[in-house]
Amino acid sequence: MNLLGAMYAAVLFLGGTNASAVQSVVSIERTVFYREKLLDFLNCLMHLLRWPLRWFHCSSNFCLHCYPLLYDRVEWTAAKFLLFYFFILTCYIYFTLYGMMLVALTPSHHIAAICMSFFLSFWNLFSGFLISRKLIPIWWRWYYWASPVAWTLYGLVASQVGDIDGLLEIPGAGSVTIKEYLKTSYGFEHDFLPAVVAAHIGFVLIFVFAFAYGIKFLNFQRR
Repeated sequence: MNLLGAMYAAVLFLGGTNASAVQSVVSIERTVFYREKLLDFLNCLMHLLRWPLRWFHCSSNFCLHCYPLLYDRVEWTAAKFLLFYFFILTCYIYFTLYGMMLVALTPSHHIAAICMSFFLSFWNLFSGFLISRKLIPIWWRWYYWASPVAWTLYGLVASQVGDIDGLLEIPGAGSVTIKEYLKTSYGFEHDFLPAVVAAHIGFVLIFVFAFAYGIKFLNFQRR
């Protein structure tokens, strides 16, 4: 639980900070984009593509400099480190794109911040940390799979400890392997990681295309 709690805090709070910080910047740049769109369509398109790439660069630098220090306290293997870095990086990218998308789809960054807080509360509730997937009522379990944070926690935990066969002592239940405990208590399976990787790529693509659509076709200028 300590490992899951540390990952949960890093993912949700730092990711939420990314989504919040980007909104005011994108709101200002959107005004500049409206002006450029009237002048030159090609430059306008390049300007549009440059936004996600710039924030991708910032997120990758942040993860590259900060998270090896955190990972050094977990366990070192090359494959696990690459999976850890991938999930953390794509997590911050989709959080950043999520903030950008909300600005593109709403008239101002103030409204975008309200929408962001509303949906983040559901991402938090159905992340699998406060209530594990096994304990979520079946009629609400679909939202667990719709929460990007849940997929990130799944990937981080399953990739790091989901294949360990060491014994874990559970009071009143005897000894059970860590791998089996994660499967029965949280539903985390190491063999499901390819689908988790695909889901992260899918969330990034959904948010970036929704952002591009909002910026391109929605105009909230007051005349």
